[in-house]
Amino acid sequence: MNSAIPIDALTEAEAAEELAQLARDIAHHDAAYHTHDAPEISDADYDALRQRNAAIEARFPTLIRADSPSARVGGALESGFAKLRHRVPMLSLDNAFDAMEFTEFCTRAKRFLGRTEPLTLVAEPKIDGLSINLTYEHGRFVRGATRGDGSEGEDVTANLRTIQSVPAELLGKAPALIEIRGEVFITKADFLALNQIQAQAGARVFANPRNAAAGSLRQLDPRITASRPLSLFAYAQGESSEPVAATHWAYLQRLKDWGFDVNPLSRLLDNETDAEAFQIKISLARSGLGYDIDGVVYKVDDLGLQRRLGFVSRTPRWAIAWKFPAEQATTVLREIRIQVGRTGALTPVAELEPVNVGGVLVARATLHNEDEITRKDVRVGDTVVLQRAGDVIPQVVSVVTERRPADSVAYSFPDVCPACGSHAVRPPGEAVRRCTGGLICPAQRVERLIHFVSRPAFDIDGLGDKTIQEFFNEGWLHGPADLFKLPEREGEIAKREGWGKVSARNLCRAIVARRTITLERFIFALGIRRIGATNAKLLARHYGTFANWRAQMFAASQIGSDERVELGSISGIGPTIAEELTDFFAEARNIAALDELAAELTIEEAVHADASDSLIAGKTVVFTGTLETMTRPEAKARAEALGAKVTDSVSKKTDFVVVGVDAGSKARKAAELGVRTMTEAEWQEMVS
Repeated sequence: MNSAIPIDALTEAEAAEELAQLARDIAHHDAAYHTHDAPEISDADYDALRQRNAAIEARFPTLIRADSPSARVGGALESGFAKLRHRVPMLSLDNAFDAMEFTEFCTRAKRFLGRTEPLTLVAEPKIDGLSINLTYEHGRFVRGATRGDGSEGEDVTANLRTIQSVPAELLGKAPALIEIRGEVFITKADFLALNQIQAQAGARVFANPRNAAAGSLRQLDPRITASRPLSLFAYAQGESSEPVAATHWAYLQRLKDWGFDVNPLSRLLDNETDAEAFQIKISLARSGLGYDIDGVVYKVDDLGLQRRLGFVSRTPRWAIAWKFPAEQATTVLREIRIQVGRTGALTPVAELEPVNVGGVLVARATLHNEDEITRKDVRVGDTVVLQRAGDVIPQVVSVVTERRPADSVAYSFPDVCPACGSHAVRPPGEAVRRCTGGLICPAQRVERLIHFVSRPAFDIDGLGDKTIQEFFNEGWLHGPADLFKLPEREGEIAKREGWGKVSARNLCRAIVARRTITLERFIFALGIRRIGATNAKLLARHYGTFANWRAQMFAASQIGSDERVELGSISGIGPTIAEELTDFFAEARNIAALDELAAELTIEEAVHADASDSLIAGKTVVFTGTLETMTRPEAKARAEALGAKVTDSVSKKTDFVVVGVDAGSKARKAAELGVRTMTEAEWQEMVS
């Protein structure tokens, strides 16, 4: 990803285009890394892409996309393994790349908690392997799964039983039920020996130890896994039927008592100022370690504080991965290819002479837009400098002009769509050139369908990019509802080249299984601009059912209606996103497509994990004034966890207004509307 334009200098149009490209690139590399165990770029490149995506979203929150990487964890699952749902989600970590970003993480955590005293932290080297979840019942190992998409992973129980460092039984007293998380990895020496064996046998060699570990664990034949030298470091806890420890450091000691290997380099730090020295120490020792690490994970030690901090989107507020610096390499740019996104945006992609950057083979890089190509004067045949600072599509940092071929010519950006031949126009003041083909452009329709079946949306196994394109070309797919008519064509699919009865049956079963979908996934799948997974969850939580959401959105399309005011006041939504939603529902063709799709499905009511016995489940709450026993973010997170809807403004539909110190206009409006108000103490009593 070309990130030469400072984020502060991006226009809104440039930001929107870059977010679109980042979403596409990160999704591509998530699949390569998590699903196929064949990453095309380094971890550092991937982290840089996610970091830039998060920074752009922070500056332009109204541009957060439906397919935002910020709401994704891991990748889609292979169909060769059964799926296991994690009792507690296995989420990803935010990254820091320098001392300033780490300090910002600590400051955010202390601000959320409303405290100024230093944080006691646990520092653990970040193993570059495959995350797994082990479930023990009455001390016995009963099942294990990969992280997968964070909510459910692949059942690799039989394979995990072959790893010596996975105890079959826990030593000493243990909870009746406990999930233990860890990282499966392979040492550098074992990696080299394994690749030598693979090469001698004429089999595929692995790009790096992480790939070797993942490929070895995800074998359908456990005997192959048993022949591979896999190891495990345990480091985290999921569900537990009883408390295990009061601190994370004490929990690590329990893990060792139970028979697990815990990274011996882990340290308890008295305060966050010790982290920088530890980071330097580990980075200097990194090359001499017997296994790969790509940074250090820092966790708040106090588990009570961890619970208070909770999570935001896909990441915990109480932990961060401080990554090591990026690496660079040079290679030749062979071709500039134009991709057409589902919004019609034309995005240039550099096809590169494959180059190994830090153990990962890199073959593609985005070029952002035509202005960036012109500014850097990037040409076909150029030798370019790549930087891995995020682990997906890398950045093209610069051109090595002294190596430029004598017959080189400047690149001319196309003014027609390569997919449909329609004019590609660039409105004044925007950096993005877009296809004017609209619904006639096959690239846009295909991209919308690909988004619809993507992992955060309907997550239909077997319906990848190529299959969607194949069925679209056949004329079987025009809109999302057509996907659920494919089982009627099972016989035809089975006869197609590369298919067969088993694969056709598996695909059709996967489609039928997805006829039941959660409301938040359904909303996300529609691909409404700026409605990412996080916003889809907010909407599902607030409106509860599809019927209610549809009716409220239809009513909200009337400017000035109570429903529109309510929509715009949902905490995290706001007026700009509300406008995108109401624009969608104001279009009759969208309503027709929505209803056709809904008729094929069972859309589940939104549920709240902790809300079954809550007095505030389904209630609309507003906080105003200064709270004394908790911070505003903490109060909001607690209310939402109990099933409440938190909004930023008071209306006739508000159920409670919690009034803190120095409350102002919201408290007065509540009195005018007859909405119930309560003190902070009354609120605490209600939710305790």
